Amino acid sequence: MTYVIGLTGGIGSGKSTVASLFAGLGADIVDADIIAREVVAPGEPALAAIAHHFGAGILAGNGELDRRALRARVFDNPQEKEWLNALLHPVIRERMLAACAASTSPYCLLVVPLLVENQLTSLCHRVLVVDVSPETQLARTVKRDNANEAQIRAIMAAQASREQRLAAADDVINNNSPDQAGLLKEVQQLHQYYLTQAQAITE
Repeated sequence: MTYVIGLTGGIGSGKSTVASLFAGLGADIVDADIIAREVVAPGEPALAAIAHHFGAGILAGNGELDRRALRARVFDNPQEKEWLNALLHPVIRERMLAACAASTSPYCLLVVPLLVENQLTSLCHRVLVVDVSPETQLARTVKRDNANEAQIRAIMAAQASREQRLAAADDVINNNSPDQAGLLKEVQQLHQYYLTQAQAITE
């Protein structure tokens, strides 16, 4: 039985940075975003279903999914968004579970940006939230993605609130500070704790 830590946090919180630090300590990483891209790759049944539903215009010239075109079709259309989620979420969930089961490290990190929103906390033994203030989220994401504040605020508003994420958390890493040494220390402490917990369920 694989011991699974669900890692989540709002946009710009530093989930990828934290996951990389855990990976450096030997933890396997299962990234929901990567799996979500894989299930709509050319040749995948989900991509064929999307093209059939929305029409060939949803595909780029090379046969790959035109993500921008798809976003435009579902953004303001709840029914189409619901159809897309009903298609993709079960496939992504199945692959996430398979990847976790195939993990060979003492515990694995399941990185899911919408872990709380999509009610996936039940897949995890513990939930780790990377927490930052909304102001930090906004500043980091604007700088990282070269996007305008209105776009980022709209994404933040569509995600779980900071309070909702923290309510679901078993463990919290505060990532407001740019102090990487302090962040690594927090990760190392949790790593040791997770090793102990993982060992306990296998004994």
